[in-house]
Amino acid sequence: MTPRLLFRSVAIAEAITWALLLTGMFLKYVLQVGELGVQIGGFLHGLVFIAFGLTAGFVGVNQHWGPKLTAIAMVTAIVPFVTISLDRGLEKKGRLDGDWRRTRTDDPRDHTGVSALLRWVLARPVLLVTAMAVALVSIMATLLTLGPPGGAS
Repeated sequence: MTPRLLFRSVAIAEAITWALLLTGMFLKYVLQVGELGVQIGGFLHGLVFIAFGLTAGFVGVNQHWGPKLTAIAMVTAIVPFVTISLDRGLEKKGRLDGDWRRTRTDDPRDHTGVSALLRWVLARPVLLVTAMAVALVSIMATLLTLGPPGGAS
């Protein structure tokens, strides 16, 4: 899986879960048919929202986006469906081109500690997937412990 395919897949999933959450909110607040849609849509959206942030950070490091573009990419998940526009814009500008940077090049950006760590984890895919899953579950568990946004409804 290339950085482009990973980023695009999670960006699309993030938009789909936004649609699920918004549909659940419509069912709850407009049609008043209960909150199951919000509970399911909210949980799934929260999970994929966090996964998108982790993915944007990881792909951003691999693609040499720099801190500003990487942060912008992470923030796009806050607004419904903007991850799709971001993906298209990054694609158009060639910012998703290339494979994973598994080897050091002459590019000075490859001579940083962050780039060395990236290459190290890319050489250990099982560890990488496990670490991402642990991060995702830990963040989600913490947020669930804190309660839903805006308090209980």
